[in-house]
Amino acid sequence: MAGVRFERLSKTFPSRGGSAPVDVIRQLDLSIEDGEFLVLVGPSGCGKSTLLRLLAGLDAPTEGEIRIGNQAITQLRPAQRDVAMVFQSYALYPHLSVRENLSFGLRRSRQRRPFEQLQDQLHRRTRSLPQALRIPSARERRIEARVNEVAEALELDHLLDRLPKELSGGQKQRVALGRAMAREPSVFLMDEPLSNLDAKLRASTRARIVSLQRQLGTTTLYVTHDQVEAMTMGHRIAVLNQGRLQQLGTPMELYRWPSNLFVAQFIGSPPMNVLPVQVGSGSTLMLGERRLITEGPIASALPAREGQTLTAGIRPEHLQIAPATNRNLPAEVSHSEVLGNEQLVTCRLQDGNHLVQVRADPNVQYAPGGNVHLAADPMNWRLFDANGDAIPLPEPAPTSGAEPSLPPL
Repeated sequence: MAGVRFERLSKTFPSRGGSAPVDVIRQLDLSIEDGEFLVLVGPSGCGKSTLLRLLAGLDAPTEGEIRIGNQAITQLRPAQRDVAMVFQSYALYPHLSVRENLSFGLRRSRQRRPFEQLQDQLHRRTRSLPQALRIPSARERRIEARVNEVAEALELDHLLDRLPKELSGGQKQRVALGRAMAREPSVFLMDEPLSNLDAKLRASTRARIVSLQRQLGTTTLYVTHDQVEAMTMGHRIAVLNQGRLQQLGTPMELYRWPSNLFVAQFIGSPPMNVLPVQVGSGSTLMLGERRLITEGPIASALPAREGQTLTAGIRPEHLQIAPATNRNLPAEVSHSEVLGNEQLVTCRLQDGNHLVQVRADPNVQYAPGGNVHLAADPMNWRLFDANGDAIPLPEPAPTSGAEPSLPPL
């Protein structure tokens, strides 16, 4: 196993038909630890799939270096990189059985002499004959054992003789995963592998992929647009936009402390509510004439910014429908969506006419046009400057004589 490192990586597609060149990846520095499950997210065209293709060797970078472990692989052919890729479209060979699809990469893992090729072919053709008439091949026996092991782990052992056209979407996806697993590569690359599955099958396959990755400990890069996949599968999430890394961290780090407005509104479903505010006296925020209270780390960062205009963000679960008071925000219900275990209520604030979303009790009905009041959790405001970057929080004062606090491993 090995980690992956992208060093000042860039990829530019040349101009076509008189158009300007397209910068897909721009000076990217990113490290993935050995055995880590890293999820890549971002809008369409931000460079997620291109990054996987560069690592797999299907495209060549314009600048920069790619390393697996301590080895630079930028100049190596795809077959020499020891990576396995699972495509969105499965990319199974339609004329080969499940067994042959699973073993395809194993049979091409090294060059064989003509005699060895003939011996392996004869072994495959005679394996259904009585033992005395079979042509032996130690290499083919190892491949068969590995295929049976992977098929059993993915519950494909009863499908080994079927063709891809005889499989369901979930079964095809498991075959594509098994083909990658069988090679035991240093790195798995997965490009939206669950996007073609229905919701129930996606959930079960998601759990299976996470379980297999933990069992194998293989370094994995996983591309997705699905917020649930991003938040539940990865050890860390890397958010890309226009070919640049916006933030790298654990799912809850990105959710609770986004580094900029883009991450704040991209991570989370529904996204963070944002409001234009002005910093008032006493670590308060002014939304029009309405004064909002802040507490915690954010409050300690505000006195130095009094009078500045910022963007305030707050998650839907940190707004509550509450009684009318001077502190609460009056709003009008625009519409509501009952999702079974919760209700998302979209409200239009009277102060500034801004739309916000609130998580509410699904058993309470909120009619469009009705009046409500919203209470904001003062601990959970997030603030961003004019450039959209999160305002830095003050560093805690060092405690004299205390032991240094080390980050958890």
